[in-house]
Amino acid sequence: MTNIRYPAPLLAALGLALSPAAMAGFIEDSKGSFEARNMYMNRDFRQSNAPQAKAEEWAQGFTARVESGFTEGVLGLGLDAIGETAIKLDSSRDRRGTGLLAFGAESQEPEDTYSELGLTAKVRLSKSVLKVGTLQPQLPVAAYNDTRLLSSTYAGTLLNSQEIGGLTLNAGRLEKINLRDSSSNDEMNYNGVESAHLDLAGGSYAINPSLLLSYYYAQMDNIYQQHYAGLLHNATLAEGITLKTDLRYFNTGESGDHNFRSAARVDGGHIDNRFFNGMLTLGVGAHKFGAGYQSLSGDGDFAFVGLDPYSVNLVTVNTFTKAETDAWQARYDYDFAALGVPGLAFMTRYVNGRNIETAKVSGGKEWERDTDLVYTFQSGTFKNFNIRLRNATFRSGAGLTSDIDENRLILGYSLALW
Repeated sequence: MTNIRYPAPLLAALGLALSPAAMAGFIEDSKGSFEARNMYMNRDFRQSNAPQAKAEEWAQGFTARVESGFTEGVLGLGLDAIGETAIKLDSSRDRRGTGLLAFGAESQEPEDTYSELGLTAKVRLSKSVLKVGTLQPQLPVAAYNDTRLLSSTYAGTLLNSQEIGGLTLNAGRLEKINLRDSSSNDEMNYNGVESAHLDLAGGSYAINPSLLLSYYYAQMDNIYQQHYAGLLHNATLAEGITLKTDLRYFNTGESGDHNFRSAARVDGGHIDNRFFNGMLTLGVGAHKFGAGYQSLSGDGDFAFVGLDPYSVNLVTVNTFTKAETDAWQARYDYDFAALGVPGLAFMTRYVNGRNIETAKVSGGKEWERDTDLVYTFQSGTFKNFNIRLRNATFRSGAGLTSDIDENRLILGYSLALW
């Protein structure tokens, strides 16, 4: 199945503006890229008598991107496009659900293939750019997901402005969401409750090259409103020794006519919480040692759009965003370039969550351990080809969710077309 998403009014205006004289920057500043991703994923739910004891799929994905430059003149026009295709290599109705492949709503059978094309019209004035159409924001209050075959997208309008040195501003409205294993544009929603749109505004300011402060506001229509403040600081303590400080804080409450309360209560209560999370990372040569902590207090789970909350404890399997979750993380990274093997990297981390509250469990516990080993070819025929081995173990207290043992093998290749 194929889905095409395009902003018709701006595309029409763009077509009128593309006279030969205006085309120079539009073509000369354009760029294209291609990515192929082959992924095998096995998720064992540790329940031999469950309706589905495991999810196991293997598939191939392709993504092509084209970004134009802007037409000449005070008001520059441009057009971006993203095309994505997924192909089933191995799956079945009783092993679906890894997030790699779309499946039929009635048959529940994984699709053999699905594709989509997203177009984005853009307008530039000075150092401000307005985009309308298919969007992939990476902001604290709205982010796209790229951890399976195909990346997710949104449909809407987003304005980015960098008129003042060091200050980046963003404002927009997201109206539809296209998930990573779907080719359809669906309504914005939280916990299955639909919303007409999500509005966002905010930005970041670089006080100096080492210190960045951020603030954003977001409102999902008739569901929640959210304030975010963040601090990112990078310090050099000595030669070869660095310290990165990443602090994030959200204040989230219900919004609108409160239909959400009666439609689908979040485990643990309504939406009214404070979410602090942060991480310190000490770099010593090829080594990185990370320590993270979070405190989620108040009523309800942490609310976010899509699949990715902006949290240091967003890890391979779990998000640690259930109501009242306190969690800590220990992480270690190593770059084998120090041993003469550039392109080879290792990562392992452990996250422990406690004091979890749901409708059925009080004081619940969860933990997850992840390990990644990745190698990217640095030169020769296979330059930019990478191999990633990923293992995750997730354990949850009784009544919370299923235990999971997971393995992934990911082969990726990226190429700049021009």
